[in-house]
Amino acid sequence: MTAPDDEHHDPRAEPAPRAVELSVRDRGLLALERRSHAGPGAKERAIREELGISPVRYYQLLNALIDDERALREDPVTVNRLRRVRDAKRGRR
Repeated sequence: MTAPDDEHHDPRAEPAPRAVELSVRDRGLLALERRSHAGPGAKERAIREELGISPVRYYQLLNALIDDERALREDPVTVNRLRRVRDAKRGRR
């Protein structure tokens, strides 16, 4: 026997699956990028200690992430700032 609600179940009304959200790692990248880092090497040290990856890998992942619309929805201020910085660097080349 089915419940009355089962007859009117609309899968489009369900929340989007978690796959459309950013991963924990991606959120960590954005969180680290939001912070300011005092002193030379502080950001690179934070990347290694907090994320467990090399700074080179961090910037590879970050560069791909700022093109992801999910990242823009998650943190528009940071993503737009990073896009502007990247575009300015490209314009100087």
